[in-house]
Amino acid sequence: MTRLLVVKATAGADAPERCSQAFTVASTAAAAGVNVSFWLTGESTWFALPGRAEQFELPHAAPLPDLLSLLLENGRVTACTQCAARRGITPEDVLPGVRIAGAAVFVEEIMGEGAQALVY
Repeated sequence: MTRLLVVKATAGADAPERCSQAFTVASTAAAAGVNVSFWLTGESTWFALPGRAEQFELPHAAPLPDLLSLLLENGRVTACTQCAARRGITPEDVLPGVRIAGAAVFVEEIMGEGAQALVY
C-alpha cells in the first residue's frame, strides 16, 4: 500500500512562515518519493496562477517557485474550488498541472486508507 500525504496550505503572503512551512514539508516529502497531494486554499490559492510564486519572499526559506515546481513534477497540486471562485480564478487561469477541486475530493483523499493530512 502506498501512503498518501495530503498537505493543505491555508496561508499565502498574509502569513509567510506558515505558507513556506506547508510548501517545504510537502516538497520535501515529494522529493523523498512520498505520494503527495498539495492543496492551495485561502490566500495560498493565488499561487496557482503563473508568476505569483515568484512574488513571494521569505528570508532563509527555499524559493517558493522551486518548491511549487517540484510539487507539480512529483505530486499533485489542487486549488480549492470555492477559494478559486472567490478570487475569480478559473481553470483556464492556473498553471499547467494544477487542478481545481472541492471539499468532496479533499475528504476522499484524507479518508483513504493510510492517508495522512497536515493543515498549515
